[in-house]
Order: sequence, then C-alpha cells, then structure tokens
Amino acid sequence: MTFKRYTVTSALPYANGPIHIGHLAGVYVPADIYVRYLRSNNKDVVFIGGSDEHGVPITIKARQSGVTPQEIVDKYHGIIKQSFLEFGVSFDIYSRTSSPIHHETAVEYFKKLYEKGDFIEKFSMQYYDEENNQFLADRYITGTCPHCGNEKAYGDQCEKCGTSLNATDLINPRSAISGNAPVMKETKHWFLPLDKYEGFLREWILEGHKEDWKTNVYGQCKSWLDQGLHPRAVTRDLDWGVKLPEEIEGSEGKVLYVWFDAPIGYISATKELTPEWEKYWKDKETKLVHFIGKDNIVFHCIIFPAMLKAEGSFILPENVPANEFMNLEGDKISTSRNWAVWLHEYLLDFPGKQDELRYVLCANAPETKDNDFTWKDYQAKNNNELLAIFGNFVNRTLVLTHKYFNGTVPAIGELNDIDKAAIEEIKAFPKRIASSIENYRFREAINEMMNLARLGNKYLTENEPWKIFKTDEIRVKTILNISIQICANLSILCEPFLPFTAEKLCKMLSINQQKWDEAGRTDLISDNHQLGEASLLFQRIEDAEIEQQVQKLLDTKKENETANYQAKPSKGNIEYDDFAKIDIRVGTIIEAEKVPKTKKLLKLKIDTGIDQRTVVSGIAEYYEPENIIGQRVSILVNLASKNLKGIESQGMILMAENSDGKLCFVSPTEAVKNGSEIK
Repeated sequence: MTFKRYTVTSALPYANGPIHIGHLAGVYVPADIYVRYLRSNNKDVVFIGGSDEHGVPITIKARQSGVTPQEIVDKYHGIIKQSFLEFGVSFDIYSRTSSPIHHETAVEYFKKLYEKGDFIEKFSMQYYDEENNQFLADRYITGTCPHCGNEKAYGDQCEKCGTSLNATDLINPRSAISGNAPVMKETKHWFLPLDKYEGFLREWILEGHKEDWKTNVYGQCKSWLDQGLHPRAVTRDLDWGVKLPEEIEGSEGKVLYVWFDAPIGYISATKELTPEWEKYWKDKETKLVHFIGKDNIVFHCIIFPAMLKAEGSFILPENVPANEFMNLEGDKISTSRNWAVWLHEYLLDFPGKQDELRYVLCANAPETKDNDFTWKDYQAKNNNELLAIFGNFVNRTLVLTHKYFNGTVPAIGELNDIDKAAIEEIKAFPKRIASSIENYRFREAINEMMNLARLGNKYLTENEPWKIFKTDEIRVKTILNISIQICANLSILCEPFLPFTAEKLCKMLSINQQKWDEAGRTDLISDNHQLGEASLLFQRIEDAEIEQQVQKLLDTKKENETANYQAKPSKGNIEYDDFAKIDIRVGTIIEAEKVPKTKKLLKLKIDTGIDQRTVVSGIAEYYEPENIIGQRVSILVNLASKNLKGIESQGMILMAENSDGKLCFVSPTEAVKNGSEIK
C-alpha cells in the first residue's frame, strides 16, 4: 500500500536518568535513520518523541534525592532533550508527559473509554503503609526473595537473581517509605479487558503481520496471545501522574497507570506540534511506525493497539520494528549500577564525533539478537572503516583534484570498461540501500552505504591516477570526475546514517544537500565546478582515549562491588577454650623481601616482642616490600611452623579482605608495645 504520510514514534525514555548507548542502538538511531530517509524522499513525516515523566521510578528517584518528582523530571528531561539535539536525532517535537496538553489528552482518552463502558471496575487487596496513609506500588515494597534469599528484593523483581515477583511473594515485606510492615487494604481500580480484544489482536497480528513484522516481535506477540490475555489495571494509587477526573466516584488519590498514560504521549505531542494532528493519527492513508526496544513489545503491539481499537477513531501501527538489547563490554547495561556509556558524557569526551558513535551503533545494532558494544570495537570501526575507507577515499579524491586541477572538477573523457562497470554499480546503490531501510534492516543498509565508499577506493586504487598524470592527463580527468561523482552520491546516501558527515562533505564539494532521487547519477557535479577546501572527514582515535574509557568502566565496576559488598555469614560457634588456645600478638615488620620465582609471597622478619621470627605471607600483590618496613601487624605466634618455598615460616599475620579482594593489615590504632596480647 502507498501511504500519503508517515507518523514515526520512538519509545519515550524515562526521565529518571540520562540516555545511554543501549537506548540509542535499540531505538533512536534506527528511528532517526528511517525518518531522515523519508524526508530525503520528500515524504510527509512527523517524528514524535518525548520524556515519560510518570510512574514509580520517578517518585523513588525523587525520594532518594530529597526533591520533588517535578524537579527530577525537569532535570533529566533537559539533559535528555539537549543530548538528542546535539547527537542529531531529528525529532519534529520532543515533548513531555508532565505537560498540560498531555494531561488533558490522557484524561479525555480515559473519559471516552469510561463513558463507553469499556473498563471493568474491580476491588482488590493491596499493601498499605499505615504510618504514611499510602498504598504501596510494588517498587515501594522490599523484602526477602523466596528464591535466592536476597533481603533487598523489590515487590516486582529480585535484582540479585532476576526473578519476577509479586509483592505478596516477598518474605517479611517492608514499606520502603517507613520501614514498617505493610497491611493489606481494599482499593478500587479500573481495568482494560484485554481478553475482549484477543480475537481482534489474533487476526490483526497473527494473520495480518506474519510476513512483515520482525520475527522477535511476532514471536513475542504470539506467545502472549497463546497464553491468553487478561484484564489489566489502568489506574494506580499514587499522587504523581495524570489524575483521574474528579467527577468519577472513587477517583481520589488515583492516577493513570504509566503504561496507559505513556503511549497517549505520542498523540498529545503531535497535538502540541500541529493543529492538523488528526491526519497523522486518524487517516488510513497514514503509516504509523513505532520504534522501540524489546521490553516494550507487549505495550506497543498488544496493549496500545487494544486501547486504540477501544477508542475507535485511530489508525493502528503498520510496523513495530523492535530491537533486542545492546550490552556493554560483555555485561548488561544497567542504570542503577551506572554500567553504561551515557550520551551526554560521550558528547563531552568525544566532541564532534556524533557520527562515529552513530556508525558503530548502527553497524553493530542488536536487530535480531542481543549485541555487545566494546570500546576496542568502537576504535576499530572508526579507524579501519570510517577513516580508512570512507574518509580516505574522499580525502584522496579531493586532494588529487586540488593538486592536479586546482580544485576544479575536470571534464569526463572517453570511458573504458572499468569506468562503465563503476558507473553501473553506482546506479544500483540507492535502490539497494532504500530497500534495506524500508524493511528496517539498518545494519545491512549502512554496510551497503560503506560499499559505495569501498567501490570508490577500489576504483581509485586500480586506476592509479597519481602514476599516469604526467603521461595521460585526459585519463586522470575521467578518473577524478567519476571519483567526485561517487563522493557526491555518498553525500546523499550517507545523510540518514551520518548527517554531520554529509554536511561536511557537501561543504567540501561546495554543493547543497540533495534528495534521494538524485542519487545514482554520475553528473551530480558539473564540469568546471569549483570544489571547496579538502579536509579530513574523520580523525584517528588513539589507544589512550580508549584506555581512559575502559578505565572509567573498571572504576565503576569496583564502586559497584564496594557498594554491594555483603559480609560472609559467620562460621559455626566454637567453645571459649578453643579460642583461648590462640595466641595473637602485636608485632612490627623489620625486614621484607620478595620470595624469588613467586608472584604472591613476601618473606618478612617480624619483631613479636617475644623474639624476631620469619613469616612467609601471600601479600606481594598488594604491597611493595620497602613500603611496609615499620608496619604494625597482628601475628598468630603459636601456629605450627611450615616450610614454604624452602623458607621456614613461623606464624601468620592477620589480614582483612576488602570488598574488592585486596588484603589489608589488621593493626592496633593506638600505640602498644610489641608482644602485647590481642584478646
């Protein structure tokens, strides 16, 4: 079907933290590529984005920070919006769900379904904090996980073992607000009867989109439908969110559940953008496409379509090209653990390198399975692909044209078979890349775009204009003319993927950005056209820059280990008489040296106050011998001696193992004499 216009949405990020590369790879880079491609084809398209500013994670963040939820969303909405702007994500509007127009739109939507009788009213028992007079959302309840024994599990999930939970599953539940044991109290909520729409969803998804939806999306939807759908609550007991209309009985203290409220944000943002918003949401000649991550598939493919069907006047999404997850250095990206590459920090650390990250995230996108971002791969893709292939070809072409013809485009002469073959290949690229983009295969598309640069490099290398200029200037003119036409084609075909690079390239070629239907031609730049100054499109990324980023992650990992450290359980009880047999004294290290041919052992001479004795200790990985002379220690003096590496060790010094595994001396904090007993 041919569509008159396009409505493209990208998942609304939670405004309780910044944007990271997982968000970009999964949602925003592919969405932006798709939209830029449509615009290059002169399509009527709106690209809708915004911050999701309601829900329990916002209120928890606010409580932890000692501020209001509004202050939290104001802070992170600003960071997210600015990061997207600097990164080149070309939203037509980036709105927010705390805006008045969104609250009005969401309330109107709820009221329409309520007045039509589409909701089910149910009473249920829910945990309640008596001290704070507040019903508790799942995340406001902590307790012991029944599966792994973690005492800090949440009411919806144990983050230690990953098991999904209900709040009632927890052992010894506690309110995260007061710390008290909650009580069960009756409350009323409104439910959307998803089971009522199961037949429609089966026909629409399983029969209507089996061929065109991605297998991961279709498979997850089928799994949900095969298990059977059930009514789902659309309201919650919270004081932060879109409040229910006061005229509805029992609405006091209730807000719309965020899964119901957030997707309506696409509609309210479009309303904010244009008074003609309805044609983008209610005209059947409009194609609606949602770009999301896999954790949002059920909301955008089952729940939101059921909401749209219930309302009755809206179009349904034509496609929901959800990606899998992007991991970081072999570990799952986690906001709570700060295990991420944050976009706003990347933009500070790598100024002017937006396209380098866009390229890596697209070339390595998790389209069919989870994928991994590593800093070494980022460096390799920049240095070996963007710089060595794309940038190298453009630079060689322009430098040679300036050198031989003062930057003036030479006229093309007689074509040989190599020229004709290159020209035929150039013609094929726009259609190939377009097909990949239109089928949401962005990795394939960007690889095809790079293949055009590879073609240019191959063409230049095979023809070697620098070798024949003195003997065959006319031939060189043809070679450089065709190479310049390849550069012009790259400026068009790379724009959806690398918009900043396209802009630089157009400046170097002294041309305006051209549309997609111009690509494939080899007369894009006319003879005698004066080129701009040649400069490098990409810069080499050095090892030191990458090592700095890797070290930042290692520091984060160490901080997490320290923060999450839990002491080992105590060993079994012993009798006092057993303890009394142990003789621990205060001593001082007076000599220290490494034990040859070992990594861990130091030979120590210790003044115990009783005598001076030799002790072999496995602390060489943590201390240099010369730095511990004079160190006060606690030494077990009545331990049977043992031969270690040919050295008679007469005792053992006591060490404490830190959360990061480092061994630390156990020393008296006050001045005591050597030989003093530790009791």
